[in-house]
Amino acid sequence: MTLNRYSSFQTMTVRAIPRTPQEVLALLQAGLPLPPADFYRFNFSHADLPGADLRQAKLIGANFNGANLTQADLRGTDLRGADFRGTMLKGANLQGACLYRADLSGADLREANLADIKLKVARYDGQTLFPEGFPYKSCGAIGPGANLNGAPLNTANLREIDLRGASLLGAYLTGADLTGGNLQGARLSSADLRKAFLTGASLRQVRLNGANLTGTDLRAADLTDVEFETLESIAGADFTAAQGLNEGLRSRLLSYPAQELDTWNSFTRRTTRTSLEIL
Repeated sequence: MTLNRYSSFQTMTVRAIPRTPQEVLALLQAGLPLPPADFYRFNFSHADLPGADLRQAKLIGANFNGANLTQADLRGTDLRGADFRGTMLKGANLQGACLYRADLSGADLREANLADIKLKVARYDGQTLFPEGFPYKSCGAIGPGANLNGAPLNTANLREIDLRGASLLGAYLTGADLTGGNLQGARLSSADLRKAFLTGASLRQVRLNGANLTGTDLRAADLTDVEFETLESIAGADFTAAQGLNEGLRSRLLSYPAQELDTWNSFTRRTTRTSLEIL
């Protein structure tokens, strides 16, 4: 009899866990905390949740795009890969929260508690607002002015990323997708860019001295005023339709060893020499 009562209680408890967006929002708007369940990729887009209790919740990949989380309690919450684009987080408590690879583009974090927050490889942009004095440029997050020297960013999805003025000295970007990114004025000396995608990216005034461009896709990239004395390798790099590739720079690149110039790019199926000779 005791076993039956326990089983019934357990069943009721499981059924009590909110699953639909309406149930979850009603729970939070009533001031109640989320239960210990996995809300993977749950959609909170544009939800109005000021002061919501999300402590210790599992919200990996959750969508908070445009939501209002003013003064919300997110202490210790697992928010890896969450979408906070344009989210209002003013005054929120994010102490100890994990935002690994989260997107904070345009988010408002003013007056938020970011003590012990984990922001490694989280994205921010020029519209992201951090608390006054918070060292967002040196916390491992990715955005304009970030200090990412030696950062392991291999195969990272950084399409259309804003890295203006960022420092990426010796960074590992093998296979990273930087398509359409803005890297104007960034420092990429000695960076490993093998097989990276920089298609259509802005590399204006970028410092590339000693970088490895083996197999790098630079088609239609803007190379205006790129600075380098020497490059570790350009074997298989594709410069087709690159902008700002003046005759001086083109001649310097064509002076590299024939073995490098005649290497095929495994993705575009074009040799480096051919890409540099196309006008």
